[in-house]
Amino acid sequence: MIDVLAPATLLSRFQDDFAHALLATDDAVSPALATLTAQPAFAIYRNTVMKGCIDALQGNYPAVTRLVGDEWLRAAAAVYTRDALPAQPMLLEYGADFADFLARFEPAAELPYLPGVARLDRLWTEAHAAASEESLDPAAVRQLASGNFFRARLQPHAAARWAWFSDAPIYTIWSRNRSDAVFDGDIDWQPEGALLTRPQDSVQWCALDRAGCAFLDACAAGGSLADAAKAALAVQPDADLGHLMASLLEAGAFSRLDLNN
Repeated sequence: MIDVLAPATLLSRFQDDFAHALLATDDAVSPALATLTAQPAFAIYRNTVMKGCIDALQGNYPAVTRLVGDEWLRAAAAVYTRDALPAQPMLLEYGADFADFLARFEPAAELPYLPGVARLDRLWTEAHAAASEESLDPAAVRQLASGNFFRARLQPHAAARWAWFSDAPIYTIWSRNRSDAVFDGDIDWQPEGALLTRPQDSVQWCALDRAGCAFLDACAAGGSLADAAKAALAVQPDADLGHLMASLLEAGAFSRLDLNN
């Protein structure tokens, strides 16, 4: 019997070897591709691919870049790229795990806040690229009958992203470096959270306390308002739930109110 899959298998193997050769040093290239990689045109192609990946990472992580500088970021990106070619054609998606890479990247050990800053850069990208939908009108919550209030469920907006950082003021560091604004003064080194939303056409962000993050976590898990309130108070007993809900609704953190059990 003729193996009709053999050509496809060989092609797939060649493609895998070719992709590896783009990122490997010449002495690590398989003998089967040595003739190919020795050609001057291949070096140009390799450099173009690497530059495209590095440019994409620099564009996707502007706050990280501003903190460490172009040269440092591009050197780190080159190391990252050698182990992680883009899996999607849209380079806006590239570098989803760059924060995890920075957390284990030895040259970044003296900057323990850098992975958190990278995480917020990534959440900005996710919020920016998320599906468009209307934000929930705060009046819909205000008009709830008292008997329905705590059993209602709030669905987080498709573009809403949030995170709590228990060991550093990541939101302050990130927000100061996301734009070109100049900030003076010391940073109060304490835990912080952040909320990113896109109620209109542009991503917005604000600080969020631990209770707010726990509240949104509970809503995202399908919990009722009673569940979300309990989660918020469990981590921050003095939380002002009324003010918290008003702030989240005003920021456009929710898209739907559900009264079904």
